[in-house]
Amino acid sequence: MLTLRPSSAQDVPAIAAIYAHHVLHSTGTFETTPPTEEEMAGRRADVLAKGLPYLVAEQHGKVVGFAYCQWFKPRPAYRFSAEDSIYLHPDATGQKIGGKLLAALMHQAEQAGVRKLIAVIGDSANAGSIGAHRAAGFKQVGVIASCGWKFGRWLDIVLMDRGLGEGDGTAPEAPQ
Repeated sequence: MLTLRPSSAQDVPAIAAIYAHHVLHSTGTFETTPPTEEEMAGRRADVLAKGLPYLVAEQHGKVVGFAYCQWFKPRPAYRFSAEDSIYLHPDATGQKIGGKLLAALMHQAEQAGVRKLIAVIGDSANAGSIGAHRAAGFKQVGVIASCGWKFGRWLDIVLMDRGLGEGDGTAPEAPQ
């Protein structure tokens, strides 16, 4: 049984281990040195302090994935746009867990006032992430070719986005 829930401090070791796997073995992140558990705890705390969601997927009592969003850029005009991040344990791929995490993240991001969710997907060959975002209604809006170097090769990033709630159809109700 799969449970999606807000992350807790007790989840940080599992989150850090999942992310370390991606840092060391995938092109989904352009980091090359895995952050420590303390660094991951600090990153999580930063997301939560901004009122943004940080979720985990739990299966049979084990954290098998996590997702969060972070403000896209620090400038005030970007304050309604966030970038999503989703990472799965390697044993959890191919089960649509990423899509379920993304759906829950989109809902919670909208509740937090996000009007535009942006995916910055590492590696144009990252079919799993591109497919999960496309299935959730994201549209590809660009590719930045050869902007990352990892594992001895140049990597693209794929940019996708999706409006949340009223998106850009109305002005935000109150400045944040």
